[in-house]
Amino acid sequence: MNAEGRTEFGGDPTDRWRILTLLGLGELLAMSPWFSASAVAPLLTGEWGLAGLDLPLLTIAVQLGFVVGALLLAVTGAADVISGRVLFLAGAALAAVANLGFAYVARDLASAIPFRFLTGFALAGVYPVGMKLIAGWFRLDRGLAIGVLVGALTVGSALPYLFRAVGLMSGLDWHAVVASASIAGLLGGAIVAATVSAGPFDTRAPRFSLSVARRAFSERSVRLANLGYLGHMWELYAMWTWIPAFFAASFAAAGLTDPTAASLAAFIVVSVGGVGCAVAGRVADRVGRTALTMTAMAISGTSALAIGFLFGAPPALTLLLGIVWGVTVVADSAQFSVAVTELGPPGTAGSALALQTAAGFLLTGLTILLVGVLASAAGPGWQVAFALLAIGPAVGIAAMGRLRSLPESTRMANGRR
Repeated sequence: MNAEGRTEFGGDPTDRWRILTLLGLGELLAMSPWFSASAVAPLLTGEWGLAGLDLPLLTIAVQLGFVVGALLLAVTGAADVISGRVLFLAGAALAAVANLGFAYVARDLASAIPFRFLTGFALAGVYPVGMKLIAGWFRLDRGLAIGVLVGALTVGSALPYLFRAVGLMSGLDWHAVVASASIAGLLGGAIVAATVSAGPFDTRAPRFSLSVARRAFSERSVRLANLGYLGHMWELYAMWTWIPAFFAASFAAAGLTDPTAASLAAFIVVSVGGVGCAVAGRVADRVGRTALTMTAMAISGTSALAIGFLFGAPPALTLLLGIVWGVTVVADSAQFSVAVTELGPPGTAGSALALQTAAGFLLTGLTILLVGVLASAAGPGWQVAFALLAIGPAVGIAAMGRLRSLPESTRMANGRR
């Protein structure tokens, strides 16, 4: 088979860009329930009487649910038994229903957490399954394809902030805002189920095995790529969780008290990362994964150190730095996973990625809590809180720099380190 020919499965590789577009749109919409609670957090504070660390617990519950769901899929090998598009639809639909439960059934923090956990659990059938589906259509430009898919996840994660801004302008209550994310999620699942099939390069997803993962992580290069990923995750979800609250407080201190402005700013800053992911995927395939990830982490870490000092500054200036941070904080995300598939021994990628993802999302719970504690402290709370996040990129840069010096790094990106 040549690059333009048909495969024995009847698939046409020239369809891959159409599939990427449709799957990316489906992923974008299906992931919108993820940050529903964060988007309406100020309203929950008043209605449910939440305070302190109550609000971040709603996001951490989603993270933990995702970890459990992803590991369950990996352990059972469900993706090999259930059609990928059916599993995607089921995950999107269950997340949408759980999100509706959060909006209309939950009455306080205790009753909301199970719905948020179930939302994360269900979305494990969307994100990893989406990556498996697109990998079946791409052998060349796979870094770009995965980057586009992570970009779609990024924009989808930002959608609730846009829904809240629209809700504020149109007078919708927070229940309707959250329900909008559920409607988007159902639409995303339906798009993928109706239009996306397994690709000509689709392969069985190996079941998770601790011994196989251990074999992968016995490779120094894999351990370094994973350390880089953990440094990236240390920063990413805490930034996504807390940047709306930071904008709201900073804009108010600058005299801009309209909450619509803060919601729109949060949407812009998180969603612009989708562009960063797509561009970074293309660049990494051509200049190398370590070069791309180190550059992205250097810029995002610097942004984390600086933005807290703009608290109360003119909103346009704060937003501008936020956009730089939003682009770079997620631009490198897909490349750590691609690197593990390139560096690990044959047959170990599935287990290694499952363990990598689980560790990364567990770590996010810690940093989300830490930022919440530090940001609420008197004095330079946001400065200290966001500076804490810069530790992750610093560790990641050191890890990827060490990986770059190893001879096995030439396995990545067709010899481009």
